[in-house]
Amino acid sequence: MAKSEHGVEVEVIHSWSAPRSLSTSLMYSFAQRDDIEVLDEPLYSHFLRVSGFDRPYREELLSKMESDGNKVIQDIIYGPGNKKYRFCKHISKQRVLGLTKDLMKKGKHFILIRNPLDILPSFDKVVPPSFFELGLAELVCIYNELSEIGKPPPVIDAAELRKDPEALRGLCNDLEIPFQPAMLSWEAGPKPIDGLWAPWWYNTVHKSTGFKEERKYPQPFPFPLYDLLEQSLPLYNMLRRHVKKKSSLLSSPLPTPDLPVPANEKLLAWVGDEIVTRESAKVSVFDSVVQGGDSVWEGLRVYNGKIFKLEEHLDRMFDSAKALAFENVPTRDEIKEAIFKTLIRNGMLDNSHIRLSLTRGKKVTSGMSPALNQYGCTLIVLAERKPLVYDNERGIVLVTATTRRNSPNNLDSKIHHNNLLNNILAKIEGNNAKADDAVMLDKDGYVSETNATNIFIVKKGRVLTPHADYCLPGITRATVMDLVVKEQFILEERRISLSEVHTADEVALQMWTTGTMGELSPVVKVDGRTIGNGEVGPITRKLQAAYKKLTEQSGVPIQSYLQS
Repeated sequence: MAKSEHGVEVEVIHSWSAPRSLSTSLMYSFAQRDDIEVLDEPLYSHFLRVSGFDRPYREELLSKMESDGNKVIQDIIYGPGNKKYRFCKHISKQRVLGLTKDLMKKGKHFILIRNPLDILPSFDKVVPPSFFELGLAELVCIYNELSEIGKPPPVIDAAELRKDPEALRGLCNDLEIPFQPAMLSWEAGPKPIDGLWAPWWYNTVHKSTGFKEERKYPQPFPFPLYDLLEQSLPLYNMLRRHVKKKSSLLSSPLPTPDLPVPANEKLLAWVGDEIVTRESAKVSVFDSVVQGGDSVWEGLRVYNGKIFKLEEHLDRMFDSAKALAFENVPTRDEIKEAIFKTLIRNGMLDNSHIRLSLTRGKKVTSGMSPALNQYGCTLIVLAERKPLVYDNERGIVLVTATTRRNSPNNLDSKIHHNNLLNNILAKIEGNNAKADDAVMLDKDGYVSETNATNIFIVKKGRVLTPHADYCLPGITRATVMDLVVKEQFILEERRISLSEVHTADEVALQMWTTGTMGELSPVVKVDGRTIGNGEVGPITRKLQAAYKKLTEQSGVPIQSYLQS
């Protein structure tokens, strides 16, 4: 705070923005308060002197405005005043090197942003647009610098302000100053507080009397500026994530949900040929997985520095890609390298799950035909810190879905594809019934699998599982079948009717599902019928222990791959 001439402390409020961002309108808004004085870009002259940039008014500005930035900060920005508050409108690029740290350390700061799509069409009225002139990179630096010193600034979007000027109440609340209704309107015309550059820049705002909502349909974008938009839009989006209230074209925005594992808020994913942050982990709208669910995938688990059954999962992925006639598929070594680099970058060496996807790739234009895929496949490695998804101690509850599992006549379940609508419809039925998952039957009414896992039942000492005619021949399923034999139980692979589950002997029946996400998950109730005595059975327990031991003893070590 600065001392006023009357001994009253002046509290300085700094507004930082890019040009053409409604910053002058916001300055006029604050100028309507009865407890504030306003400074219009007090560092502008210093910026022109240091940068050497030309402006139509350069010489006049340098002759009439203090050009020593540190003097401006000490004597004008933080100098004495007559009001309780002082509002300083800043353009981000004007914060050049050599300015005293007091500029950022003192006072209160907020950031005003606007979509470059809306800035660039009118930007070149005075100066040619450039990445530097736009100043979004410096705006991100300002946000980060303030955050690092424990003063993360509020961020307000010009679009939100124009849509709902009452958003000023929230800004005032963030700045810990009282809101005044006078801030919502002002008289048209030039203002005494305007900088001398106003005739070049302020013609439109001089016609305004308040925050006017933008027209419903914007003007066409000047595509010669497309490269500049591509550079600047990610910076705008980075800042926009910090806006408290964001509207949506289609509906009111939902509150930010809590993540099942909060640590996954900050993770790195492999997309295409690079590792990116969570918020940047996106595929093109032209990608086949978006256009038609045209992709294959695998789920893998990491145990104590090793990936369990990696080679088997890759075998199935390549088989699925071949069945779907994918072309330009990455090599096995390339996929392994992407997996290991992603895990190592994240430090995920245990109790983690990998969603490995391979799409047919990006298309040259939207359409169904694979002939449009001319860029090669898109590889996605999504690694998350993820415990088992089912309760393997107390067991889970299933219901039978009316949705039938796909027949090989329609879409062969042996292709591990991303088009999971068949499964999702069954899962919706399970969710509606408050069950953990849903049993899916084949076209003849026999048990196939659940919406997400394979199924085993134990009856009179025999372990039964359906044929893999309609169900996916899962990697975990094959592993458990091997363990059943090794543990000297009798294994039968055959058709299983739903009534065999419903009418099973209460004591002698155990049932479980298998999958990478949940390992061996015991089932204690199906369609309201208690399985056995409602507790995890002894054969299930024995196979769970054998499976756990196997995960501890086998797998592809991550570190040995690194050293090779």
